[in-house]
Amino acid sequence: MSKRYERLMKCYECFKARVDFTPKTALILGSGLGDYADGIDVRATLDYKDIEGFPVSTAPGHKGRFVFGYVGDVPVVVMQGRVHYYEGYPMEDVVLPVRLMKLMGAEVLFVTNAAGGVNWHFECGDFMLINDQICMAPSPLIGENLDELGPRFPDMSEIYSKKLRDIVKKTARELDIPLREGVYIQLTGPNYESPSEVRMVRTLGADAVGMSTACEAIAANHMGMKIVGISCISNLACGVSNRPLSHAEVQETADRVAPLFKKLITASVQNIAKEI
Repeated sequence: MSKRYERLMKCYECFKARVDFTPKTALILGSGLGDYADGIDVRATLDYKDIEGFPVSTAPGHKGRFVFGYVGDVPVVVMQGRVHYYEGYPMEDVVLPVRLMKLMGAEVLFVTNAAGGVNWHFECGDFMLINDQICMAPSPLIGENLDELGPRFPDMSEIYSKKLRDIVKKTARELDIPLREGVYIQLTGPNYESPSEVRMVRTLGADAVGMSTACEAIAANHMGMKIVGISCISNLACGVSNRPLSHAEVQETADRVAPLFKKLITASVQNIAKEI
């Protein structure tokens, strides 16, 4: 057994010793959405700091715990705060939570984030369904492969499940919630992008840019999870808007649209569970 897998299993054994719960869906909450977990039917919580060998989130607004409960009748595990590469953790640590949630029993990964709008047609507060991604951070699969979790060279032709995307689009129409669709690109952060970098990522085909998500999706895809993702366009990227960027603006926009975002997530989680 590799040291990487042994560490993952220690985290899993710690979870099993503290929480008796098997989730079907895993949710990762981005900036401004952390309090969504407080509104579900909570059955248990587990702080990251109480899991042996587990990385602890230091980003503002990220509580740093797993919340276990039900969205309707769907058993879920919610990451109330994620771990970012820019916090100084190795990529292996950044994706360890995703791998742990798969071991817990989660079949679907529903990932959200606050992102900068690169597409000229986007506006602050838009929701973007992620249909593909570009990862400009190191791959979480570099190094010894965890054969117990997935293949050495996993296919990435459909990271974000078309079937799940169709369910979310239908759900958004039924709720009369406008939903964009596009490509998400992950840079390392923590600095925001320069105008030239924004032009670069737009040329590469990105519609939204952020500092998370793509690496988590790679790890989840490697393990055979079904993935769906939504970005909240919390600000327009540098060069698209003339305003200086700040985390306060990200938080303000996310807070403003949070009620609609929560409504969309809740209905989508329930509708997805009916189809898988």
